[in-house]
Amino acid sequence: MPELPEVEIRRQYLEASSLHQPVASVDVEDKKLLTTDYSILTEGLIGRSFVGTRRVGKNLFVFTDDPEIIVRMHFGMTGDLAYYHSSLDRPRFARIVFGFENGFNLGFLCPRKFERVGLVTDVDAFLREKKIGPDGLDITPEELGWRVRRRKAPLKPVLMDQATTAGLGNWIVDEVLYQARLHPEKPAHTLTDTEVNALHEAIRLVLETAIRHEATYRHFPSSFLIHAREWDDRPPHDDPDAHKFCPRCRTRIERSEVGGRTTLYCPNCQTLP
Repeated sequence: MPELPEVEIRRQYLEASSLHQPVASVDVEDKKLLTTDYSILTEGLIGRSFVGTRRVGKNLFVFTDDPEIIVRMHFGMTGDLAYYHSSLDRPRFARIVFGFENGFNLGFLCPRKFERVGLVTDVDAFLREKKIGPDGLDITPEELGWRVRRRKAPLKPVLMDQATTAGLGNWIVDEVLYQARLHPEKPAHTLTDTEVNALHEAIRLVLETAIRHEATYRHFPSSFLIHAREWDDRPPHDDPDAHKFCPRCRTRIERSEVGGRTTLYCPNCQTLP
């Protein structure tokens, strides 16, 4: 599932490939993928150019040369982008295609049809309406502390709530809590200033690491908890079972369910009072 790092990579890809090229056509294979009426979408975009982007959590906003016409892309569970010349075959699952006047296309790939594209007129107003908090890479320690400590729920579901901070999904929160040495069930309102600062530093560490390695999990440092999820077939250690144990203390990683989500943590490094 595309998380904040994957969406950031797609944002960089779009900026590197698709800016300052007038849109000649918008081909939509399945109009159920749109959050804006098709006629309004085409009327607003044809003749316009993409001029910049902004990502907030898992939402990608693409600005045009009309300040009030902004494309919002949400990549759902499997969404992606593909920039290609019209002389080539249309990529599989490119259910929405922006055709540019120069003969190139930007395909919005929707394998499972959970993805969405539409227009908004004001990004900040959209975020307020949808109750989406500050982006995980933009939030300050002070705001993070205020948003987290006003809740009495377990820390993990509080961090996964997009109203707290945008873009932190299940594996990211597990990794953040591991790096910050915080138990996923610790009551959020009990965090000390020191713990809030550790949490903030861990959020930046995890997100920046994931973006740097283009969300290729096998390339993450061996000090990361994510290897215990066994998403890749090449463990980061010579010992094929080493990833099942805490990189710090060698305690076996435990699995539980917190807030209805599978949760990994070290019972020795991440303790409850």
